Amino acid sequence: MKTKFLIPLLAGVGLLCACKGRGNSSESADTASAPLNKATSSISKGDTVQSGEKLVKTADIHFKVKDVQQTSERIATLTASNNGTVIHHVITSTPGNSEDIAKGDDSLIRVTVLNTTAEITVKIPPANMENFMSQVGHLGIYINNSRMDITDKSLDYLSTKLKLKNQNEFVADQKKGGVNTKDPDNLLAFKNNMVDHEIENRKITDSVKNSIVTLSFYASNVISREIIANDDLSAYKLPVLKRIGIAIENGWQILVDIFVWAANLWFLVTLALGGWMIFKYYNKRKKPVDLVKAD
Repeated sequence: MKTKFLIPLLAGVGLLCACKGRGNSSESADTASAPLNKATSSISKGDTVQSGEKLVKTADIHFKVKDVQQTSERIATLTASNNGTVIHHVITSTPGNSEDIAKGDDSLIRVTVLNTTAEITVKIPPANMENFMSQVGHLGIYINNSRMDITDKSLDYLSTKLKLKNQNEFVADQKKGGVNTKDPDNLLAFKNNMVDHEIENRKITDSVKNSIVTLSFYASNVISREIIANDDLSAYKLPVLKRIGIAIENGWQILVDIFVWAANLWFLVTLALGGWMIFKYYNKRKKPVDLVKAD
């Protein structure tokens, strides 16, 4: 009789313990996974809010125009009207064939073939980019090449943002004393890396807000005429008659110089004359003596 009541009682107690243990195990697992799920959902939510689309638009156009200088001025005006900024502007004139034509004894007419090109880089808000490209296209005679690219920098921005977030958390823990960095060089490199990440994201943000458009254009060759001084010294010779007159004058001057130089030698003439007189006197006295000896 006692055995009949004892077996059901033991079975009920065992079932109750099993259910209680299962409930505790399930509760422990949920409790352990809660922080991880919370952290994951927090990061995902924060990343979704901070990331967004980072679309970088760039374009370039190469075209021919009638006048490079006038087109450059009109592009500057169009850029300002579209809330843009000119960040690069170069005009180059390359001389080709050249010829000098004599205009006089001291001047020439130089005729030169010039090839003029220009390159302009502007920053334009993305909303005004297509309108700006259309307006620029109407300035040219025809377009050689036109291209527009859209690059998605969302993942690059998000990657840098997460790295910077982790580094900021590391710095915060270090200030609280949770992390102790003994090597100052590594700490400096770490902080410099943080700066690089921040600058990289700012560059992406600036590229998203301002589209870069590169414009290169050219015009047909033009002929340039200018009057210049003749640098050939042989062209500055005097006429023939003038040169003959100058030669006669120079010859007479040389003859006068010879007479003047000879006049400076008067003492030699005096010495020669004195020597000749002494020699003659000596010969006169020598002749009678020679005659006496002959007798």
